[in-house]
Amino acid sequence: MNKERIRIVIADDHPIFRKGLRHAIETDRELEIVGEAQDGMQALELIEELKPAVIVLDIEMPRKTGLEVARDIQKRNLPVEIIFLTMYKDEDMFNEAMSLGVKGYVLKECAVSDLAMSVKTVIAGHHFISPAVSELLVNRNDRARVLVRRRPQMEDLTVTEKKVLRLIAENKTSKEIAISLHVSYRTIENHRSNICNKLDIHGSHSLLKFAIEHKSFL
Repeated sequence: MNKERIRIVIADDHPIFRKGLRHAIETDRELEIVGEAQDGMQALELIEELKPAVIVLDIEMPRKTGLEVARDIQKRNLPVEIIFLTMYKDEDMFNEAMSLGVKGYVLKECAVSDLAMSVKTVIAGHHFISPAVSELLVNRNDRARVLVRRRPQMEDLTVTEKKVLRLIAENKTSKEIAISLHVSYRTIENHRSNICNKLDIHGSHSLLKFAIEHKSFL
């Protein structure tokens, strides 16, 4: 029996680059491109219509950026793995991508050599970071460890509490977080209270301040 191929949508606003991506991916018989998007809005439409396993997203696109598409995927709970493509070794952009749960991060200059392997790696449940930007991951991990040393209570937070804290860092209200996570406003308020108690944070705006200051490492 033939193994089912991994279904992929690629999104980039440069048709010549998309053609190169298609060639790089389709040389591997385990991979199949089922759609191409030229902007972020079209990428979302194709994800919902075609239900690919992986979306390969350029971070900088018209109508919706790759980061905005990733946020929408998260909000809508769409079952697709994300691989970001970027031209830049930008640490803030990398940290935001990781905070959104993106598993793949590939430099465009490395796309031809890295993309097929990145798709297989994220489908297997692992992260793939282009070696050229691996120092960004090291920096992120180092700073996260420093934060845990300073506030060891961070390890006491539940998975949901960490998710709420990341959304607070995006300056979202409890009502917006409740809608995003499909729970009640009261549930989010309880999570906020538990986070404050665990981290020993006091004051009406102190939690927001803490979340924003440490956004890159949550």
